[in-house]
Amino acid sequence: MLIKSFRTRDARFQLEPGAGSDAVHSSPEYSFAVTHLNLDNGISGTGLVLTMGEGNDLVCRAIEKLAPSLVGSDIEELMSGFGERFRALADDPHLRWLGPHKGIVHLALASITNACFDLWAKVRKQPLWSLLLSLSPDEIVNLLDLSYLEDVLDRKTALQLLTDQQETRGARMGILEHGYPGYDTSVGWYHYEDNQVRDNVQRSLDQGFTAFKLKIGGLLERDLNRAQALRHIAGDRATIMLDANQQWSLPAAIAACKALASMNPYWIEEPTHPDDVHAHKQLAQKIAPLSIALGEHVPNRVVFKNYLEAECVSFLQPDCTRLGGVSEFLTVSLLARKYGVPVVPHVGDMGQIHQHLVLFNLIALGHPEVFLEHIPHLSRYFVNPAKVIGGRYQTPQEPGSSSDLHE
Repeated sequence: MLIKSFRTRDARFQLEPGAGSDAVHSSPEYSFAVTHLNLDNGISGTGLVLTMGEGNDLVCRAIEKLAPSLVGSDIEELMSGFGERFRALADDPHLRWLGPHKGIVHLALASITNACFDLWAKVRKQPLWSLLLSLSPDEIVNLLDLSYLEDVLDRKTALQLLTDQQETRGARMGILEHGYPGYDTSVGWYHYEDNQVRDNVQRSLDQGFTAFKLKIGGLLERDLNRAQALRHIAGDRATIMLDANQQWSLPAAIAACKALASMNPYWIEEPTHPDDVHAHKQLAQKIAPLSIALGEHVPNRVVFKNYLEAECVSFLQPDCTRLGGVSEFLTVSLLARKYGVPVVPHVGDMGQIHQHLVLFNLIALGHPEVFLEHIPHLSRYFVNPAKVIGGRYQTPQEPGSSSDLHE
């Protein structure tokens, strides 16, 4: 069970015209910086992080800097105290300067971390959600790096949060049978024509979806027209989210959110710069009771802690392909549970990994069942693509984190 070797892969995929576009990223090339960890018995683990094409190779090169220290490690010993190893990698005395805990080096760490969890689940012959649910509270906390959080989430608090939910787990296990609900982002990319959005929404309704997201952040009149049209097509009962992808200044965000409130959005996502906690706090006060969601571009647990303490976010959207992988995602989920904020992950990996993590969040942490973003553009490239039937993610059964790509 020793890690014998690793390799990286710069995997890039061209999307259809308009797909994946938002107010900031006009022509994305969905790409994965991939880590493969190989055991001496032939089992291989796959870790993914998402980029937009250019720069994907830089993340692969950073993986090559960080991963060698794992070679020779026993996978079970590694994962029994993964939180300590995670901290050592994140605080590399040379590479930490390039972050810290953000940017290319942190993305590389996420890819490596996700490969470790995938490999561990394959060794245990369990899907990742099942492996995580089989662990004791102590074993879960041993996977985490709680440094810089001790004032709000120390080991004792984390253990208590997990222990408090154990007796009621059974009441939430039904989700494994009927599937976790999804919402469809692929209907309303920014550069889709209005008639294309209309056709996409009707197709999605026919497939069983009842929740949709629309990309906004351009001319306010256009945003309003598109939002109202989506509401008309989907109906008053549909759940609709609006995503500005950080496009607005604070004054522009205040004006736009007040105008868009008329179509009753479930949330406004990433209204302004993701590092500006104070601006989001002001915005939340100005547009209440309209809800703000964010997290797609929040790079680490410390910034999430600041947002939660500021009490300005209604929905948290951590992404294990943006944070330091599964480990830091679980840490942020515990933080959110303490503050009573729902976790609705951003799905940079097309739902593959996060379909496992939302099941853990619901069953083990008692997070509410909300929904999980669905973007199907890369599904054909996965060995075990996420299965969404009737608008619900079907519980994956294959060992691992569903991250293996076709070569």
